[in-house]
Amino acid sequence: MIRHLFTLIWNRKRSNLLLIVEIVLSFFVLFVVSSLLVYNVYNYRQPMGFDYQNVWEINLNPGADTTAYNQKLQLTMQRLKATKGVIGVTKTSSNTPFSFSTMNGAYSYKGKQMPYNDNFDADDDFRDVMKLKVVEGRWFDHRDAASTRTPIVINTALKNAAFPNEKAVGQIFTDEKGEKEWQVVGVIAGYRAASDFTEDAPLSFRRRALDYDMTKKASSYELPVLLLRVQPGSGAMLEKQLIKEISNVTKGWSVTVNSLEQNRVAKLKFVLTPLIVLGLVCGFLILNVALGLFGVLWYNINQRKAEIGLRRALGATGAGIGGQFLGEMLVVTTLGVVLGLGLAMQFPLLGVFGVASGVYLQAMLLATLIIFALTAICAWQPSRIAAGIQPAVSLREE
Repeated sequence: MIRHLFTLIWNRKRSNLLLIVEIVLSFFVLFVVSSLLVYNVYNYRQPMGFDYQNVWEINLNPGADTTAYNQKLQLTMQRLKATKGVIGVTKTSSNTPFSFSTMNGAYSYKGKQMPYNDNFDADDDFRDVMKLKVVEGRWFDHRDAASTRTPIVINTALKNAAFPNEKAVGQIFTDEKGEKEWQVVGVIAGYRAASDFTEDAPLSFRRRALDYDMTKKASSYELPVLLLRVQPGSGAMLEKQLIKEISNVTKGWSVTVNSLEQNRVAKLKFVLTPLIVLGLVCGFLILNVALGLFGVLWYNINQRKAEIGLRRALGATGAGIGGQFLGEMLVVTTLGVVLGLGLAMQFPLLGVFGVASGVYLQAMLLATLIIFALTAICAWQPSRIAAGIQPAVSLREE
């Protein structure tokens, strides 16, 4: 039977070649979209590494006021910690969770450059406020104040890249020239701060005290950003009280308050918009492919009515005729998918998107299933029409 199907396909090789090309292109588009889909779904299902619920972000802008900056900031944090409804307060850099701000760089270890990683500034209270999980070593504390090297905490992704077979605690990173040094004091499980769809990429936290000179700030990222963990259910009343406490100390600094949950929703809208547009474009392409396949099959049936009538006259059943057309389409689809898989295999081999090979394999499987389901659906109705053709009808038309 299969040999017979290949013979029929070869006899109509010109029209079938066009079908195969169309299937290959459709498979390739589906593979690319499926890769992005699998990659984002996989990341979405991973733990964030921190608890963003009931955490508020306070952005302070002193403007031109640099008088007693550190004293005002320290007093502000003390007042906030003493406010009823506030569980913890920490100072960090502007690249807070779900923000549109990033800082990155690369360390060197024993003369070898490490992967680029996101950098975050944090104080000793950051872990408790964000509920980070330390898996090796410790978080920053008062012991780091006298350190001759800048203490840092890294995540497991950076540890695995830099020290795959060693303990990370105590290891020393340098800059490219070997002039600056950072010492690892701890390792956290993860911290996917950019969005729900961000992978667990290498990152590091640098301990930053409150005693740097604000008058020498070089850019806006030096502006103070505070993260507050508040009691569940806190709302406008607490926000009003916090702004009042800050205003009483800073006298003229501008203050904005947002919850990380609000920031997360805003970031999700930003990230999902291009994905939705891509999905709609892909759906439109699939619809056009389906209509094209349906039209080609319909045309083939009309062109082969004499053949169908002759087979029916020789005793072929309607189910057999329908199965033949469906089988031909599935064989053509298989040829197209095999060629498409040959192209898709280049992605993991060349590391095109820089994602794990498992993502590509799942995308190939998903694209294959969709293509076969699509062609089977498109071939089903024309096959039923072919199965219902009677010998007398086809001979009369001939």
